Amino acid sequence: MSALRFRGPVLPDGEPRDVYVVDGQVTFEPIASAEHVVDGWIVPGLVDAHCHVGLDQHGAVDEETQEEQALTDRDAGALLLRDCGSAADTAWIHDRDDLPRLIRAGRHLARTKRYIRDYAHEVEPDELASYVAREARRGDGWVKLVGDWIERDAGDLAPSFPAETFAEAIRVAHDHGAKVTAHCFGEAVLPGLIEGGIDCIEHGTGLSTDLIDAMVERGTALVPTVMQLNNFPQYADAAGQKFPAYAAHMRDLHARRRETIMAAHEAGVPIYAGTDAGGVLPHGGIAGEVLELAAYGFTAEAALGAASWRAREWLGWNATLEEGAPADFVVYDRDPLADLSVLRSPSRIVLRGRVVA
Repeated sequence: MSALRFRGPVLPDGEPRDVYVVDGQVTFEPIASAEHVVDGWIVPGLVDAHCHVGLDQHGAVDEETQEEQALTDRDAGALLLRDCGSAADTAWIHDRDDLPRLIRAGRHLARTKRYIRDYAHEVEPDELASYVAREARRGDGWVKLVGDWIERDAGDLAPSFPAETFAEAIRVAHDHGAKVTAHCFGEAVLPGLIEGGIDCIEHGTGLSTDLIDAMVERGTALVPTVMQLNNFPQYADAAGQKFPAYAAHMRDLHARRRETIMAAHEAGVPIYAGTDAGGVLPHGGIAGEVLELAAYGFTAEAALGAASWRAREWLGWNATLEEGAPADFVVYDRDPLADLSVLRSPSRIVLRGRVVA
């Protein structure tokens, strides 16, 4: 029997263990013939809970580029990806054992001429529910809505659809066994989405105390993509002359982003790490996202957990490396809870029981 052995503290509890890998699974039963690979701190595979494999700033990319994106994420330790909208069909990645596990949300659903060109299915309110049903069938249990975007007549962020249209779309997705998340920068779109039963909010910079309380009560998750929030001044500058109200609004959201996200965290909103890679931001940035959460004020345990064991549990995968768990983990040469910067330099990456990097 071919087996591998890894030795060291296993997070999140930090208990030193001999971890054996056989047939793609973890076991703690000693195997005398196992090949010893490395000692170090062993962390359940990292999660990028918001990325876009198959997408760049101009829309869909070819399969060769998709592969490069997925490999870049994998080599950064992100072994489970929640793809929050892609114009390309990336289902083929499921057949590649050397690429990260992928949870696809299908294509973005946006209002006509109210989102980035060539990204989304652009639809009118009476079409949204049917498109949600379609993407729920095509994806891996998630649907991605564009909650708000700039509305040219108003010159500022505005909800993409009426609240009742969002609520119906969420109901249809749930009826099809899918969860729903939405891009939300501003304030106005959030009450209708949260009241409508949405499962997750992306970005969430418009959250207020009462909306945070509602999210806690409903168990609504938040993926703030904190590295992406750093780009708000850039977006404001690009639109400032044509849309001054939007520019001022984005600068205000940026100025209070840390206060907003920390208020949600401290209130108990479940928060997970996502890089928003695939558009402006490059793939492979999960370590930077964790470090930025820590800079906001998250403890090292909370920041890393948001990109590992807690995120894995949220997405329906093994939170811990228990007996029989899939052997997806990352090994570091020092304790990441003492120094999160070590996340930038994994010693070994194990995916489906194979050392892949």
